[in-house]
Amino acid sequence: MASRFAAPPARLEGLRVFIAEDETLVAIFLEDLLEELGCTVAGCAGHVNRALALVDSLPLDMAIVDINLAGESAYPVAEALRQRGVPFIFATGYGEDSITPEWQDRPVLHKPYQIADLQHAMEQALARRLSA
Repeated sequence: MASRFAAPPARLEGLRVFIAEDETLVAIFLEDLLEELGCTVAGCAGHVNRALALVDSLPLDMAIVDINLAGESAYPVAEALRQRGVPFIFATGYGEDSITPEWQDRPVLHKPYQIADLQHAMEQALARRLSA
């Protein structure tokens, strides 16, 4: 796929990103967008248990976590990422109200999204980590 950027944004280049997404087509689309931004997809999971196993075992710089993974809440995945100090973004096709108050300080990527939305959310997550 041809990049929509003259060059990927330097601040995102080489980031190892984990995807927790249960919709195969959305995950493939997200992988393509991440590659356009110069990132490496470190792994992908569509179920909470698999996501938890990968979060524990993969070297990660960032993650994108769908709020609902195959009918289960993805908050345990978010908690595991928080414990590891890995910045992450929530992805959701629902409104802001779908995120519990404890997690509303995290960047949110609203479906459907475009590459600029993804880039902005990733930059927010990185900035949040730097200011913490």
